[in-house]
Amino acid sequence: HAAIYANDFDFEEYIEPFLEKLGNKTSLDWSKVPSLSFLADWDAPVSEAETSILTRVGRLEATQLGVDLEFRYPNLKLPQRVWTSSAERTFKSAQSLVRGLEIDDDTMNVVSVYESKESGADSLTPYKACPAYSSSAGSEQSGKFQEKFATPITKRLNALAADFNFTVNDVFGMQQLCGYETVIRGRSPFCDLDLFSPDDWLGWEYTEDIRYHYNVGYGNNVAPYVGMPWLNATANLLMADAADEDLYVSFTHREMPPMVLVAMGLFNNSEPGFGAAADINATFPLDRINYRRAWRSSNILSFLSNIAIERLNCTGSYGYEDGEYYRVLVNSSPQPLPDCADGPGTTCSRSGFETYIQDRVERFTGFSEKCGVEYDNSTDVMSIYQDQSVGNGTTVGKRYTATFQ
Repeated sequence: HAAIYANDFDFEEYIEPFLEKLGNKTSLDWSKVPSLSFLADWDAPVSEAETSILTRVGRLEATQLGVDLEFRYPNLKLPQRVWTSSAERTFKSAQSLVRGLEIDDDTMNVVSVYESKESGADSLTPYKACPAYSSSAGSEQSGKFQEKFATPITKRLNALAADFNFTVNDVFGMQQLCGYETVIRGRSPFCDLDLFSPDDWLGWEYTEDIRYHYNVGYGNNVAPYVGMPWLNATANLLMADAADEDLYVSFTHREMPPMVLVAMGLFNNSEPGFGAAADINATFPLDRINYRRAWRSSNILSFLSNIAIERLNCTGSYGYEDGEYYRVLVNSSPQPLPDCADGPGTTCSRSGFETYIQDRVERFTGFSEKCGVEYDNSTDVMSIYQDQSVGNGTTVGKRYTATFQ
C-alpha cells in the first residue's frame, strides 16, 4: 500500500515512547542544544489515532502509479477489477490507483478480499492465516545490531542534552520519524545529516534489513511457502491462452511482496537458489554490516513497493527467436530470474519460464503443512482472481466535481 502516517509496530515500539518522553521533559531548553534546537517548537506529526491511515502523499503516489501503468501499457485493455486486502489503507490505495488509471468514471471496480486468519493461501494476506508466521520474528536479531550501532549515537546526544537520557530506542524512534514525517509534511528535521550522519543511517538501514530478513525474508523458513501461491497463480494467468484481464492489479501489506521475492529467489545473499538456513543467516552478521548483501529492505519494502510479471511478445531481437518471453519488474526495475535468462535483456523464454515455475512449485508447495495449519478447509492454492464468489467489487467514482469558467 501507499504511504501511511506510521505502522502500528513502529509507532508503539519506538515513536510513541519517544514522543511521551519528549512531552515529559518540558524543563529542557532545546533551543540551546545543537542539532536538536528544532525540538523547542516542534510538534508531533502523528498520533496513535492516525497510525495506518493513508497520507496525502500516499494517495498521490497511488494515483500516480495508476497513471504510470496506463503509460507503460498503452495497448493493454484497462482492467475491469482491481483486488485489494480489506484493510482501509490498502483499499484506499487501490481506489487512488483506479482514479489515476481509469479514463472514464466508474469503469473499474475495487474488489475487497477479507483478511482472514483461516483463509489458507487463498487471500492477499496469507501470512495472517499461517500460524507458523510471527510478526515479531527478527526483532531479537535486529535488536543486537541496533544496540551496537545506536549506542555511540546515544552517547553523543547525551553529551548535548544529558537530562533527556537518550536511549537506543529513542534514537531509532527519531530515525523512524525522519521517514514518516517526510511523507506527512514533505520534510523532517530528523533527516538532517547534522543530527544523524550517513554512517548512522547505514546502521539504521542494516538493522531493518536484519529484521525483515528474519521476518519475511530468507531467514524465515515459511516465507517462500507463503509467497509461492501468488507466484503460481499469477504465472498460470499469464501463460493461459485466454484471460479475463490484460492487466491484473492487487494491493496487500508490506509482508507479502518480500515473501513473493523469496519464492522467486530474488535478492538472495547466497546465490544460487534458496540456500540452507545456516548459510543464508551467516550473510547477515549481527556485529558488523555486510555491505555486499543483496537483501536491502529499502529496495524491496518502500511504500507502494510493487512486483510485476510481464508477458512479452518479442520480434526482431538479433540472436533470439521471435516469440513469447517473460520478465519480472520490482519497483519498475527489471530483475533477472535465477536460472531463467535465455531471452533478450532480462527476459526468460516461455519454455524456460515454465521450467522455472515448476521448479519453484516443487520446492515450495505445501502452505498448510509448512504453516502448521489446524483449522478446517485450508488450501495451498490462490484462486481469488478467478473465483466468482469473491464478487465484482464496487466502483470508485471521483472524490469531487469542480466547475471552472
